Amino acid sequence: MQRKKAVVDAAIARADDERRLLLVLTGNGKGKSSSAFGMMARSLGSGMNVAVAQFIKGRRDTGEEAFFRDLPGVTWHVLGEGFTWETQNRARDIETSERGWAVAKSLLVDPAIHLVILDELTYLLRYGYLDVETVLADIGARPLKQHVVVTGRGAPDALIELADTVTEMRDVKHAFRNGVKAQRGIDL
Repeated sequence: MQRKKAVVDAAIARADDERRLLLVLTGNGKGKSSSAFGMMARSLGSGMNVAVAQFIKGRRDTGEEAFFRDLPGVTWHVLGEGFTWETQNRARDIETSERGWAVAKSLLVDPAIHLVILDELTYLLRYGYLDVETVLADIGARPLKQHVVVTGRGAPDALIELADTVTEMRDVKHAFRNGVKAQRGIDL
């Protein structure tokens, strides 16, 4: 343990850069949004202002929104109309995505917001509803002290390249594949 402590202490001493971060939580496993909301709780506990832009969910009854929405320092936007496989209307999905991105972009220029969570943004990029380069430029132009967390499966390579931290969630086993429906408090 003494050697381990020396290695950890040396790594901590080398990490002296303090700046905004772009974090990407991707992969097929469960927990991407949950991880982002954990960071939201940490930020709020540190006195920071947080904004959430949810791009796919069209519901307003999720547990995370019910808990966080009315807390001081929180701005919450549900910008989707539901899962894209439900709408079956690409033109409408693109229009909804563009309207949602306009809202997200307004959050990304506000220096009073310390953390922006772009929940399920990767789908809009993956399906071509939004231009990847435009979105990355908007994220890159954010205030110097604003962190961003992007969630969703299939994060594009350009987003992964730009990110400071990327975590890929991987399913080992999932109840849904065994016929268990989404559970309140666990999945929504």
